Amino acid sequence: MVIAVLFIFLGNLRAGIIVALAIPLSMLFAFCGMLRFGIAGSLLSLGALDFGLVVDSAVIMIENVVRKISHGESGRSRIDVVRDAAIEVRGPTMFGELIIMIVYLPILTLEGVEGKLFRPMALTVIFALVGSLILSLTLMPVLASLALPKRIEERDPLPVRIARWLYAPVLRFVLGHRMLVLGLAFCGLLATVIVGGGLGSEFIPKLSEGALVVNVIRLAGTDLDESVRYNTQMEKAVLAAFPDEVENVWTRIGTAEVATDPMGVELMDMFITLKPREQWKLAKTQSELVTLVQKELRDMPGQRLALTQPIEMRINEMISGVRSDVAVKLFGDDFDILVAKARDLEGVLRSIPGCVDSTTEQITGQPVLQIRVKQDQIARYGLATKNVLDLVESLGSKPLGEIVEGQLRFPLVIRLPESMRSSPEAIGKITVASASGERIPLSRLASIEIVEGPSTITREWGRRRITIQCNVRGRDVGSFVAEAQQKIAERVQLPPGRYHLEWGGQFENLERARTRLMFVVPLALGLIFALLYISFSSMRLALLVFSGVPLAVTGGVAALWLREMPFSISAGIGFIALSGVAVLNGLVMVTFIRQLRQGGLGLGDAILEGSLVRLRPVLMTALVAALGFVPMAFATGIGAEVQKPLATVVIGGIISSTLLTLVVLPVLYGWFEPRTTVEEESERSEGPQHVAEAPAAQGTK
Repeated sequence: MVIAVLFIFLGNLRAGIIVALAIPLSMLFAFCGMLRFGIAGSLLSLGALDFGLVVDSAVIMIENVVRKISHGESGRSRIDVVRDAAIEVRGPTMFGELIIMIVYLPILTLEGVEGKLFRPMALTVIFALVGSLILSLTLMPVLASLALPKRIEERDPLPVRIARWLYAPVLRFVLGHRMLVLGLAFCGLLATVIVGGGLGSEFIPKLSEGALVVNVIRLAGTDLDESVRYNTQMEKAVLAAFPDEVENVWTRIGTAEVATDPMGVELMDMFITLKPREQWKLAKTQSELVTLVQKELRDMPGQRLALTQPIEMRINEMISGVRSDVAVKLFGDDFDILVAKARDLEGVLRSIPGCVDSTTEQITGQPVLQIRVKQDQIARYGLATKNVLDLVESLGSKPLGEIVEGQLRFPLVIRLPESMRSSPEAIGKITVASASGERIPLSRLASIEIVEGPSTITREWGRRRITIQCNVRGRDVGSFVAEAQQKIAERVQLPPGRYHLEWGGQFENLERARTRLMFVVPLALGLIFALLYISFSSMRLALLVFSGVPLAVTGGVAALWLREMPFSISAGIGFIALSGVAVLNGLVMVTFIRQLRQGGLGLGDAILEGSLVRLRPVLMTALVAALGFVPMAFATGIGAEVQKPLATVVIGGIISSTLLTLVVLPVLYGWFEPRTTVEEESERSEGPQHVAEAPAAQGTK
């Protein structure tokens, strides 16, 4: 599709082939860089590589060469014409590629999961852009001088003629109604702020792994045989209900031999591997299938369920110690207070729309043998407390010493026989000798009972905590957490002292990535502005071209809103990439208008001619960049979930950026152009003629 656009807009087969050669050669640069830095070729590293970005500099270079040759300047050799054409656009192509590379630098600073996901992509794109820049400045002019015909008919292709026929009256109209255009542009930016604030946010879209995992939580102390029987029943129910969607089901109970994941026998993970999506009949997407599986299993009593994916679950556990999208961590000292407040917090979360699979970490329910010494009875019989405690310790095992056999050492412990410690009653019958030789039952000296104690004691940074977690369905995580924080602050009062809340899960990752981007993105935008200033040696023109960034954001936000997608780190990467493409379009047009002005052309004529002449390269760079992202924007395969927001933002932003560059930028140029003495004298001498030809210039006189 990208190559077809090149052939159509260039109007010359050889020129299209020359530009198309930039794609495989730039990819060769990218592959060499990936090999050098150990980046594997995968969906993450190659998924966002857009051929349109790769050929942008080559498109600008070859289009200008074709235009110069078609003018047919007599008395000049082909090499001179090609050289002058290449030098004319050398600045915008070089600075444009450097700007696009700079906008990817913030991605390299990301940490955690988002860094692992997007850093390989950014490096691959940078490698390809470096190759594209080198080729556009070296190989492309050489191939143009050798392969292009000696004469090229000075006639634009039909699509370009149609575009200019439509664009010329629009351009004259906007130049004559500048305040109306600026007002509409300002309204668009205001609408972007309003719509963008209501988009919602999430960390990254859920990546379909082709498998599900059901976290099952039962009562503490559940018998292992009963767990196996119940799990078998659940597995059969899933296989029977989804024969076309589910391939295999198996369950892991408790802790494995290698205790990387400590779990009691009341905790289980049921793994469900799925068949290829084209074989599904009951659901079209994985989210629909998750809902159906929940309905199938939720009526089975005595357990709590939470559905997620294997890799997603493991990553969440490694990062924040939770398995769900959102987690509320309650820190404190008293277990009873933690359990009571956790119930209140879970009730608040359940009342919020979008909350599913809400669970509270099970920290109690383990039967514990509790023996409390009665100090008054100890004093009555004249016994030492140590004698009673030594007997209690021997119920488990009391170390006495070590046995040495050669170089081997073995601990020597003592433990009472099973018959004497089988029940609280048996333990109470054990006698203790007093100083007078009397044998006193332990039940007289201590209270012996079975109580409910903690099954798990979870600590973080040395503090006891209990976690309330849930998944979010049907809405974005950011708005869910914002509503949850508001309602928890209103309804739940924590005891004074060492009790506080922290938020974890995917929301924690989102906040970390957002904080990092809020620091590095303005820094990258500052570097872009510095490059623009170096390119133009003018603060005013740098600001003019830089105005394309907020105008491009307008289309990106509108595209997310139309497709009902929340803001995510993936969409944020799209906005970063979009800023470079938007600046490139403005850089090409402003550079050419400035060259016309330096050649002595009046302001109005320069704006009109520059905008019409540069219409073709602007449309080509925008179309090839946007079309390169179309497959990602509408892909449905595994992995497409992460790419869709990025591609959607870039396509929408390129459309708005191109339209606004062709309309708003010519309107603004007259106000932002540097005012030199020579230009002012030229405008005064030629002003009436140019005002008559281009009424739009009147506003700048």
